[in-house]
Amino acid sequence: MLTLHLLRHGQTSFSKANAFCGAALNPDLTGDGRQMAEDFARAYASKPWQAIFTSPLKRTLETAHPICSATGLSPQVRDGLKEIGYGQWEGKTVEEVQAEFHDDYLRWTADPAWYPPTDGEPAVAIAHRSLQVVEEIQQVYDEGNVLIVSHKATIRILLCSLLGIDVGRFRYRLACPVGSVSVVEFGEHGPLLRAMADRDHLDERLKTLPGT
Repeated sequence: MLTLHLLRHGQTSFSKANAFCGAALNPDLTGDGRQMAEDFARAYASKPWQAIFTSPLKRTLETAHPICSATGLSPQVRDGLKEIGYGQWEGKTVEEVQAEFHDDYLRWTADPAWYPPTDGEPAVAIAHRSLQVVEEIQQVYDEGNVLIVSHKATIRILLCSLLGIDVGRFRYRLACPVGSVSVVEFGEHGPLLRAMADRDHLDERLKTLPGT
């Protein structure tokens, strides 16, 4: 059967500060973020991978680099896997957004499926574009392991879509810390969650770092 591994990129300065970092921002990984990518590659290099798909942003490409080097696979870049567009909230903290965009923030936290960040994307749009990538993968690979390297909101929204969870609840039902991997198998009864936000491959120090 086909098995998808959904890996969130390693730490960035924005994830460390717990600030909004979406499709419009393109930070590099921190040193610890690069170590997270190396730890994943070390733990998963021996798995027989069919393909590696990644968002076009630097933080996901950097995260994918060690496992691509270890396996000899080239990353297949898809715009559908990029992070949510946070619009005018990009780079701001929650406290700043609450102060500057109070009403929009309340609407978004109540139902992000249909209410986007100010000038940003609603969750239903992310669900649509990320599911298109999964459908492409299913058409090409009917079995084996495929890695998707993506982002916090995108992975949670995609998991909600696959598992039949209201995408408007993605922020409150699923965890997705930096460097974590979730695993979904596609069997005869549809998608089955095998692992959620697993970080056993990370060094113990990395698991305790601040930020999400």
